[in-house]
Amino acid sequence: MAIMTSSMTFRPVLERIASEIARAPGLGRPADYIPALAARDPRSFGMAVAELDGTVYGVGDWREPFSTQSLTKVFTLALDLAREGDELWEHVGREPSGNPFNSLVQLEYENGIPRNPFINAGALVVTDRLHTRTADAAGELLAFLRSESGNPALDFDQEVAASESAHGDRNAALAHFMAAYGNIDNPIPVLLDRYFRQCSTTASCADLALATTFLARHGVRADGTRLLTQSQAKQVNAVMLTCGTYDAAGDFAYRVGLPCKSGVGGGIIAVVPGRCTLCVWSPGLDERGNSVAGVAALDRFTTLTGVSVF
Repeated sequence: MAIMTSSMTFRPVLERIASEIARAPGLGRPADYIPALAARDPRSFGMAVAELDGTVYGVGDWREPFSTQSLTKVFTLALDLAREGDELWEHVGREPSGNPFNSLVQLEYENGIPRNPFINAGALVVTDRLHTRTADAAGELLAFLRSESGNPALDFDQEVAASESAHGDRNAALAHFMAAYGNIDNPIPVLLDRYFRQCSTTASCADLALATTFLARHGVRADGTRLLTQSQAKQVNAVMLTCGTYDAAGDFAYRVGLPCKSGVGGGIIAVVPGRCTLCVWSPGLDERGNSVAGVAALDRFTTLTGVSVF
């Protein structure tokens, strides 16, 4: 398959993918530990592409809001990295974990330093550090997403946040364990409140594809101002590629070949540096917490277009 030129859009490819997904059997199961997620239809499917000039288009349920969950970890990472630079990497690593996203196993023998910013422990550290610098990590995230997506109606889902808090014992354990090593600054209840609100953000594929384009623009926001240096944008994209899909990152890089971040709400964001960004959503998950249809759709996208970072 020849690589598409910049004069072509991806619309026909998206339509073909949507048609294939509609015929696919067995699309996984929604996350069942949050009632609002468990109630979603696993056969829902949406996919959007945002180009660097802000043009966005999609197929299926691409305007349907869904729970972003771990997708927000990309944005809090970028917002904190922009403020403190390389000092962040003294508190969280950049290596794949090889363990489930909520595992406590590695923290003890690695002195409370999480492997990467996208497992829960690492995301808690990043949210904690952003909160120290802004006094409201969740509010800072929401303001950024509203600005970059052009959608001022984006908001937290209080029901989802409350449900996550009610089932948040493992996240609390992670936070307390890291605090014992001096790697958490804020009171644990405050940190958990901001973290659960962050993960409860609701947005559509269109919103998220647009909000992610600063990474395709090498750190430049929609208004032309620079959030990240080109080197920092490369760092975020690299960590997405190696760590963004839980303990399936190697297989994901093999199949898709793009920096991606998934969430248990069924969303996946992907970056084609210098070209475009994508967001795909389907609530049915595999055993590792990644959207079954989302992975298949991105696999088909890179196969049909020839677009990847390799």
